[in-house]
Amino acid sequence: MIELRTYVFIDSLQPQLAEYLGTVSQGFLPVPGDACLWIEVAPGMAVHRLTDIALKATRVHLGQQVVERAFGSMVIHHRDQSDVMDAGRAVLNALDTTEGARKTCRIAWKETIRSITPDHAVLINRQDRRGSMILPGQSMFFLETEPAGYVVYAANEAEKASNVTLIDVRAVGAFGRLTLAGREADIDAAGKAAVAAIHNLSRG
Repeated sequence: MIELRTYVFIDSLQPQLAEYLGTVSQGFLPVPGDACLWIEVAPGMAVHRLTDIALKATRVHLGQQVVERAFGSMVIHHRDQSDVMDAGRAVLNALDTTEGARKTCRIAWKETIRSITPDHAVLINRQDRRGSMILPGQSMFFLETEPAGYVVYAANEAEKASNVTLIDVRAVGAFGRLTLAGREADIDAAGKAAVAAIHNLSRG
């Protein structure tokens, strides 16, 4: 039995998120404006079968595939939204399920920190980071989601909504984590958009 944990369609990757995904991708690199589909299933090894189905059904490119024992995730993208959506339908048909059967996303943690100190900023910037750097005095927003993959959608919606800097997006494992930085008003707007995105997915 294959469980559909994450299924989320992104209509247009925003510039920072697209470039960030390019730093972690081992497959074909996305570019800003690409449509993208993030799928996570359990058990992890099942993702190979679903990847094969998606790639053979359409012209999509495989951006990333992570296979863990518990969970497996795949990220496909293409300039043409219809190709990405068709690939998703092929996967759902193979699983004999619907998008609505995906696991409901919940927010495990969210927090905004105002005017970050230099010591804190240096530590964050020295961690395993592939995004941009946070600067002392900026505000910072954290979001943690379960399942992990939905945090990418939250990141994309936050970037659409406000002029913020993408620091980190970790979308594999048990929990997804997003870190954003910027001016206080921009962070408040981005955080609101990220949380609203998760709530909208949960209602869908």
